[in-house]
Amino acid sequence: MRKILLYGILSFGLMGAMQAQNTDAPRPRPQFQHDPYNPMVHDPVLAKEGDTYYLFCTGRGVSRFSSKDLKKWDRMSPCFADIPESVTKAFAQAQLHLWAPDIIYHNGLWHLTYSCSAFAKNTSVIGHATSPTLDPESPDYKWTDCGVLVQSVPNRDEWNAIDSNIIVDETGKPWMNFGSFWGGIKMVQLTEDMNAVAQPEEWRTLARRPRSFKYDDTNPGDAAIEAPFIYKHGDWYYLLVSFDYCCRGNKSDYKVAVGRSQSVEGPFLDKEGKSLDMGGGTVILEGEGEKWAAVGHCAAYTIDGQDIFIAHAYAKDNGQSKLIVRPISWEEEWPVVKW
Repeated sequence: MRKILLYGILSFGLMGAMQAQNTDAPRPRPQFQHDPYNPMVHDPVLAKEGDTYYLFCTGRGVSRFSSKDLKKWDRMSPCFADIPESVTKAFAQAQLHLWAPDIIYHNGLWHLTYSCSAFAKNTSVIGHATSPTLDPESPDYKWTDCGVLVQSVPNRDEWNAIDSNIIVDETGKPWMNFGSFWGGIKMVQLTEDMNAVAQPEEWRTLARRPRSFKYDDTNPGDAAIEAPFIYKHGDWYYLLVSFDYCCRGNKSDYKVAVGRSQSVEGPFLDKEGKSLDMGGGTVILEGEGEKWAAVGHCAAYTIDGQDIFIAHAYAKDNGQSKLIVRPISWEEEWPVVKW
């Protein structure tokens, strides 16, 4: 579930070869060469401040890139050098590898949410931090830990607290949708400052898929749905989700599906009129030809008058997860994304 796999060449040299023969010696970390025009990312989201685009994605401390033109991407230092204190208090086994961020500007601050989880378990938390700016050269730049928004616990919750996305509706209310596998995609209303769930007793299920067996503490089931993102265009809210499996290199079969609603709270219906919370969803992008095995964990934006779709896609030749940026066109008020 939105986990990043690092691919590359493990370079030892003479010293590395000697260490490899010594089981007590630490092995070097796998390395890969950053390609600024074809960066390796997982679970990307986008923001623009001033003349610069900022890309956030899964990685150690939340990975970041910047670009002036959405084509050439420069690596930046991660958002966090250490695990935020609120996360370690909630999840003692937390590591700095943080998943599936989201970024949104609201009430004078940039709000960053991210997940920390045990792989294939719903031992998960969604953390929250704010900064007045995204520019690390600004004297105002600083990420402030604002706490954990939601936490899922095995044998207690039938949902998974990962893959967060926040949208502010036309009345100014912030909503967070999130989830993967288990009981599907959930939504909660947040407080005005986005620091807490506003109505803990009112949770909504936005989307789910049928399963062949009951999930449990150690198995999330086979109803593969995750990575929700709600995007407003015209009179409609569009719920984008990912079906099937990521994180398997060129054997991944991830794909993007959509439903729409005139209310941010749903229900979201696909092109056939089937609700996504009843297993519906119209696939709008999947693997393509000889180049791409799969695509998913997407986001969509209107920036400077452009409708932009971003996602990660798995290359067929080596299984690496690469950034794709594509324009969105519209047919009968449904989004169309082409390779």
